Amino acid sequence: MHFFHQPVLLREVVASLGCREGGVYIDGTVGGAGHAFEILKETSPDGFLIGIDADTEALHAAEERLQPFRSRVKLVRGNFADIGDILTNLNIDRVDGIFLDLGVSSHQLDVASRGFSFAKEALLDMRMDVSRKDNAHKLVNTCPEPELARIIREYGEEPRAGKIARSIVAARLKKEIVTTTELASIIAAALPRSSAGRRLHPATRTFQALRIAVNEELVSLDRILRSGIELLNVGGRFSVISYHSLEDRMVKTAFRGYESACSCPHDLPVCNCRREPRGRIVNRRPITPSMTEIAANPRSRSAKLRTAERI
Repeated sequence: MHFFHQPVLLREVVASLGCREGGVYIDGTVGGAGHAFEILKETSPDGFLIGIDADTEALHAAEERLQPFRSRVKLVRGNFADIGDILTNLNIDRVDGIFLDLGVSSHQLDVASRGFSFAKEALLDMRMDVSRKDNAHKLVNTCPEPELARIIREYGEEPRAGKIARSIVAARLKKEIVTTTELASIIAAALPRSSAGRRLHPATRTFQALRIAVNEELVSLDRILRSGIELLNVGGRFSVISYHSLEDRMVKTAFRGYESACSCPHDLPVCNCRREPRGRIVNRRPITPSMTEIAANPRSRSAKLRTAERI
């Protein structure tokens, strides 16, 4: 099956990483390898790229796309949160750039069987790594109502999370919720009719929240944001594209933390922290897609690119 993903902010990402000949770079969400291909072009003739993805379909697509750079690429199935361990296994101490695109690929959204989209009928799944035991079907049909409401409220930033959770629990007591379209209908019915006129489909935030929970996305992001700057050579860059405010806040806060010499809580009476700043923020404001890019790829509209540099 053809794996398609249109890379977002392509030239901006390559520029943000400061790609150079002979550098070693990590694409922690290699996907269809759109960004990876350009990074390898910019680092010719001897730059090296490590591509990581939890999705086996993505890795197969990346292998095919990156054939022209075979000797300069290492593809690894895994989670970007484990970059430190992956580098240790490859006997690499530090790299010159790390890149993460936190969005769901066009392939994952468009292929109904992956169960990410409410626009296409499919079994509820939403796993990026299909070897994971738990999927959206299990979460939706077994999660206690208070926890389900918390997930929808915190991960989806959905103001009517409680009402949606109640409706899901009431529906599953009558009949197991099996498909994406069933769930979307339950969510839409739970919200006021005025919601129908919104730009977003009523189920958008809830599906986002379930996907994040199933894949433990924020847990993984927190881990790599804590450790990523330490894996860079001096002058190395850490670039992240996020697509919703939860992720963007985490990235912004972590990057600001790299600039701070102190990691102590604000209310600590005496500060004993002797840590030096570890990085600097390259762009104070996030880089966003142009109107031209948004017109060509509407899914890019919420993208924000932030970059930090190791000092």
